[in-house]
Amino acid sequence: MEQLIIKVADKEKAQMLLSIISALDFVNSVEVIEDKTIISDDEEDFFSLAGLWENRNISTESIRQEAWRREVK
Repeated sequence: MEQLIIKVADKEKAQMLLSIISALDFVNSVEVIEDKTIISDDEEDFFSLAGLWENRNISTESIRQEAWRREVK
């Protein structure tokens, strides 16, 4: 059995396509999944933080030294 995933922007056209596909005798089943992805205004844009570390001199070695630094008494 093969499976197709079709994304349609217009809900009315999706319904029309659904009825056409359902009418075909070789189609076993048709499943409709609505995309409910919502980007909230509270979430910051990923690229708004671009350049945050621009003038910082950070390397993996400096991170290791900070992480394993032990105080001598």
